Amino acid sequence: MAITLSIIWYSRTNGSRQLAQAAYDAACEVSDNLSVRLIPAEDAGADDLLGADGYLFACPENLAAIAGEMKAFFDRTYYDVLGQIEGRPYAAIICAGSDGTNARQQLERICTGWRLKRIADTPIINVEAQTKEEILAPKIISDDGLCKARELGATLAAGLEMGIF
Repeated sequence: MAITLSIIWYSRTNGSRQLAQAAYDAACEVSDNLSVRLIPAEDAGADDLLGADGYLFACPENLAAIAGEMKAFFDRTYYDVLGQIEGRPYAAIICAGSDGTNARQQLERICTGWRLKRIADTPIINVEAQTKEEILAPKIISDDGLCKARELGATLAAGLEMGIF
């Protein structure tokens, strides 16, 4: 039976999508026995959580909170899986214009409510977007940011495969 990792992401300006893709690529390199799913938050549902052994969540911070579409995903699925995914491992990554701490805290609190097990600190990838034009512009994630995402994806995948999470 294949082990499944679901990477659920949302991105309006491409930053979080790049982070999710980097994590996906690294997770896919870990093993042929691992099924890795890259799922946009707007398409993700309770079955994607119930059918996975672990999760990686990637989203931007918008107005000091996780982006609305990611929050909508959590709202749609929260009660449908409550009590059914406890103890499963997760990691997360936040793409932020300047801070990101509130989004990280909000996402981690949701996962705490589900009783998920965080396997790594949640990195905040700061893209330094301060003006309206910078905030709305397509993002290009730095090599350092992509490296952090790859590391999270590979770590989560390897831990799932080895059964240590």
